[in-house]
Amino acid sequence: MAENKGILVVGEIEEGKLASITKELLGGARQIADSTKEEVSLLLIGDKASSLAQEAITLGADKVYLAAHPSFAEFHSEAYAFLISELCQQVQPALCLMGQTDGGRDVAPRVAARLGAGLCMDCVEVKFDPQQKQILQSRPVFGGKAIAVMAPAAGKMQVDTVRPKSMAPLAPQAGRSGQSTPLSLSFDPAQQKAKVTKREKLPAEGIKLEEARIIVAGGGGVGGVEGFAMLKQLAQGLGAAVGATRVPVDEKWVPLSQEIGQTGKIVSPELYIAVGISGAAQHITGILNSKCIVAINKDPDANIFKVADYGVVADFRQVLPTLIEKIKSAR
Repeated sequence: MAENKGILVVGEIEEGKLASITKELLGGARQIADSTKEEVSLLLIGDKASSLAQEAITLGADKVYLAAHPSFAEFHSEAYAFLISELCQQVQPALCLMGQTDGGRDVAPRVAARLGAGLCMDCVEVKFDPQQKQILQSRPVFGGKAIAVMAPAAGKMQVDTVRPKSMAPLAPQAGRSGQSTPLSLSFDPAQQKAKVTKREKLPAEGIKLEEARIIVAGGGGVGGVEGFAMLKQLAQGLGAAVGATRVPVDEKWVPLSQEIGQTGKIVSPELYIAVGISGAAQHITGILNSKCIVAINKDPDANIFKVADYGVVADFRQVLPTLIEKIKSAR
């Protein structure tokens, strides 16, 4: 960290507000920066950026860079990669943090390639090691069976994407001061190899999976729409979100927005109830950060039991009605 200094967080804005992942990244970045005695910068992109700058400062940012140019009004991977790379060349951060979101997964490799930087995707922990005097990042490998700890090459900038809920946001400090700076960078549209022609909002019910404290999820063993209706009853009693593996999504039992796993959402609830889920590696990768996993499956050899904290070997049709009634009585 001799030449490159500080941390740059690439923020995301959802419906005119700072996305929860942005708040989490600011909290994690602030913790690292306090250890290294360096600054945290935040990049906000979009027309609403300037109105969110002060909130970002109260959440840990020392500097906020604002990009409101029309070129960046819509998410476009080439435009965003250009903007982030140009800013990194200007401010020379030691570490650039992005969320392990659709945008982060798309842009981070492009930025790292442009800058010749190190890249670590899907981190579950990023911290400063005072003994080695360097930043270390941890990510699941071998389908979640192990955690790899990686260090950046000496003198190289590091780009990381971080799973939601892996870092804790700070409580806002109302009196905290910082500075915001508008960026005048403009992107040449001729460089775009693709363009957004249509946006379609996926149907979503209830609590967002990424923000849920409790998730009830079903797999192929649930059997169909009727089985998911029972899962919804349990979720309503617990105040939980409903998720699914890939099979129910492919079978059209539930919408794509409810898929959890490598090709879906990465979740980190306090309680994850897996119903009729066999436990394929692709799904387990998406739930590893759950604080407590409860599995219900009639197959005693199901792989899900290897990662579960508690397991019930039984047909869910026999277990859930009793569970739903007990929860109703308790409430």
